Amino acid sequence: MQEIIRLESISKTYRIAERKETMSAALQALFKRKYTYVEALKEVSISMYEGEIVGYIGPNGAGKSTTIKIMSGILVPDQGVCQVLGMTPWQDRVQYVQHIGVVFGQRSQLWWDVPVLDSFELLRHIYKIPSQEYRHTLTMLSEKLELTSLLQRPVRQLSLGQRMRCEIAASLLHHPKILFLDEPTIGLDAESKLAVRSFIKQINQETGVTVLLTTHDMSDIEALTSRIIMIGSGQKLYDGSLTQLRHQYDSLSQVTVKFAPTSSNSALERELFLSTFHQHDKFTCVSWTNTEAVFRFDPAAATLTELVTDLSVHVDVANIAVHTTPVEELILKLYKEYKV
Repeated sequence: MQEIIRLESISKTYRIAERKETMSAALQALFKRKYTYVEALKEVSISMYEGEIVGYIGPNGAGKSTTIKIMSGILVPDQGVCQVLGMTPWQDRVQYVQHIGVVFGQRSQLWWDVPVLDSFELLRHIYKIPSQEYRHTLTMLSEKLELTSLLQRPVRQLSLGQRMRCEIAASLLHHPKILFLDEPTIGLDAESKLAVRSFIKQINQETGVTVLLTTHDMSDIEALTSRIIMIGSGQKLYDGSLTQLRHQYDSLSQVTVKFAPTSSNSALERELFLSTFHQHDKFTCVSWTNTEAVFRFDPAAATLTELVTDLSVHVDVANIAVHTTPVEELILKLYKEYKV
C-alpha cells in the first residue's frame, strides 16, 4: 500500500491569555498580559496508507482536532513535518484542498439560511467541478444518503441526522482522495448513526477514499476501522489493530456450550467429564449445569475447533456462543494503562 499521510514529530502549543477576576488586575492586563501555554501535540508521528479507515481516538483535549486541522491546512504546527499526498497542507493549500474532504461534527460548511442545493452549487463553483460530473455525483450521493427530499430545504430546518448526511455529501462532491471525519456521528440517533456508518464503509470500498475518523463512540470504531491510533495529552500512545488490542488486553476467550436436550449422556456422566477440564492442559471449565458449560482458553495456545472436538467425543453439543470483551472496555483499559 502507498503511504499518503506522513506526520513526523509534529508539535503544537497554544498560548492562552490569563483572565483576571478583579477590575484592577484586568486593567493591569491591558498593559502587561500574562499567558499560559498548553501543549496540544508533543512530537506526534503518524503514517496512513491509501484506502485505510483509521480510527483516531483519545479523551477530550487529547489533540485529535488539532491534528486534523494541521492535516487539513487550517493550522500550522510549531515544528515537525507533515506531508499529505506529497504536499505540505498549509503551503500548497489551493492545490491541496482539491484532494481532501473535511467534516467537523460540531461545525457546518453549509449555509444556514439557504437550501442545501444552493450550498452544493456554491461548492461546485469553489472546487470548479464540471457540470456533468457534478450532476452525476450529486445523483449518486442523493440516492445513497437519501437526500432527494432535503435538497430544497434550508439547512436550519434539517434535523441533526439530516444535516450530517448533507455535510458528508458536501465533503465528497469533488471526489477527494482523503476524508477527515471529526466526530461525524455526535448527537445522532441510532438509525442515523447506522446510515452514516454504512455509507462511509460503502464509499471507502467503492472509491478507495482514505478515511481518518475521530469519535468517542466505540461502536463507530468497531464497525468501520481495522486500525486505531490513540492519542493522550498530546502524545501518540497506541497504533495497531483492534485484533492486536484484544490480544493485549483480553488474552483469554470465553465460550458457552449448550448441550443437546436429547443428549445420550446422563447428567452425572457430563458432570464427571466436565470436571476433568479443571486439569485440562488447554481448556478450563469455569462452570457447568445440566444444560450448558462455560469454558475459558488462551487463543494463542488452543483453538475453538480443538475444544469442540474434545467435547463432542463425550457430550452432544447443541450450540456454541463465543464471548468477546466490548471494545469500550478494551479502550478503557488502554486509557488506564497510559493514565489519560
